Amino acid sequence: MMGPINSNWLFQSAMSSLQQSTPMNGSGAANNQGPGMAGPGSFLMLLMAAMMENVQQTQMLTQQAPAANGLSFMAPGNSYNPAVANLTMEHKDVATSAADKSDLKFRPVQFLKLDDQLAGKLSGAAVHFIEAGKKYDIDPKLLSAIAVHETGNGTSRAANEKNNIAGMMGKNGLRSYETVADSIYDMARNLRQNYLNQGKESIAQIGAKYAPVGAANDPTGLNNHWTTGVQRFYNTL
Repeated sequence: MMGPINSNWLFQSAMSSLQQSTPMNGSGAANNQGPGMAGPGSFLMLLMAAMMENVQQTQMLTQQAPAANGLSFMAPGNSYNPAVANLTMEHKDVATSAADKSDLKFRPVQFLKLDDQLAGKLSGAAVHFIEAGKKYDIDPKLLSAIAVHETGNGTSRAANEKNNIAGMMGKNGLRSYETVADSIYDMARNLRQNYLNQGKESIAQIGAKYAPVGAANDPTGLNNHWTTGVQRFYNTL
């Protein structure tokens, strides 16, 4: 399609050529062949004018239309956008060490299948499990399975009141997070730095440290079920 400059130049050149080729009478006006009859020059000028009008309209429509490779999508106001992590804390990078011989490194997962199985505070968090898995080279299914087990699939008090979906502890007990996404990234960082990079190769080996049986902060013995619970969800997801 011609741009505005080229099309205007073509129009002006055509008009000039037509004017030069149209016979003129003594008064400087173009000769007509008779009442109601337009000469060849007049016909071509009308045809050219119609063509130019069509080109200009097409150009206006093209300028108004978005480019095929520049589409933008606007979400309704106050809507949740799962593509935005909404992280409120900095999560440092931790590289995968040579000590990690596990089969728990990052691998692609079926987003819709994972997203469909998450509920409660974990609803809509599938993208965060995947992105945190990419950042720290961890299977998103492992991150999801731990969160599902720790929170009863997003229903625990820690998840609802503290956005803590992994049982992460701080100086004063369970840590609080501004967002669920922050909790997911912090869990992934912890697993990469203090478990997988330390040679923990299986869910059972991770569980022995992550949720040790007989721990002082586990008076009801819930840690006895950590490995089997996480492994079950991992296989399901």
